[in-house]
Amino acid sequence: MEDHLYEDTHDNKQEELRETLDLSPYTQKIERFLEESEKILVGQRDIIELMLICIFSNGHILLEGVPGIAKTLGAKVVAKGLKTEFSRIQFTPDLMPADVLGTSVYNLKDGNFEFKKGPLFSNVILIDEINRAPAKTQSALFEVMEERQITFDGVEYQMEEPYLVVATQNPIEQEGTYQLPEAQLDRFLMKIVMDYPSEEDEFLILQRFKGSVSKPDLSIIEPTLSVADLSQFQQLITKIYVEDDIMRYIVKLIQETRNHPKLYIGASPRASLGILRCSKVAAMFQGRDFVTPDDVKFVAPHILNHRVLLTPDAEIEGMSSFGILDEILKTLEIPR
Repeated sequence: MEDHLYEDTHDNKQEELRETLDLSPYTQKIERFLEESEKILVGQRDIIELMLICIFSNGHILLEGVPGIAKTLGAKVVAKGLKTEFSRIQFTPDLMPADVLGTSVYNLKDGNFEFKKGPLFSNVILIDEINRAPAKTQSALFEVMEERQITFDGVEYQMEEPYLVVATQNPIEQEGTYQLPEAQLDRFLMKIVMDYPSEEDEFLILQRFKGSVSKPDLSIIEPTLSVADLSQFQQLITKIYVEDDIMRYIVKLIQETRNHPKLYIGASPRASLGILRCSKVAAMFQGRDFVTPDDVKFVAPHILNHRVLLTPDAEIEGMSSFGILDEILKTLEIPR
């Protein structure tokens, strides 16, 4: 009994000694980034926030939605707000691995082959319609997305930080697409599903661009976050406080996905770590230096929805991974 009281007192002292972080300079930069993005994107604040959370968490992003709802535009707007190098790759059924990785070119002057780097050698890479390329080209992304390096002819080329892949895809049932391998899906920190805008948002879109006869002018967006800023943010995230109860809450959530009767495959430890990292960033966005269950609830569905597989019965019943995850989050006991 006395030992237990000592542990409680010790924990309270540790809590008192914890350094309180001044997050106001960082939240101001985040708000400015969001404001710049909203010059072009209407009604997509949550989407922009989720993408920014991924960037600060050093993770890749998959945007899914039907054509015409600004997936590509959203990725370009976010990339425009970063003071980094940017490249875009349009995936097509005839795209080969060398088209994205690079290839050896014979130099007539010195009689040697030289490696000509492909578009994957950048900081932010937008892959448009990633599910239109065949498996051979998809597999070329495995190493660079996981290890931030490319191996070509036995030589390793390290990518410069930050390194972020933002991919867009149409729903699988759309004609002319390939289903992404599960191993590749798992390399995306988040799969963010974009839906049609609300009636009011669509009216605001027409109102904002009623005088335009061309595509949106991205030059009106002022880049606000530099490489140094991203590095500072990532260092700050390590100092965001997470109680053991919150970590147990994350573990229970992951366990539920593995034991749910409607899920054939649950989430992996990589998903647990992703939720932990992103929850800390979400807390920082709210100006807090500690994580709450609401932070976990905000990011978890987007980190888990592409990592769980529904049973055939659940698919026949028309259930979705988001619906099952929402059910789990509603029934899971929240730490006090």
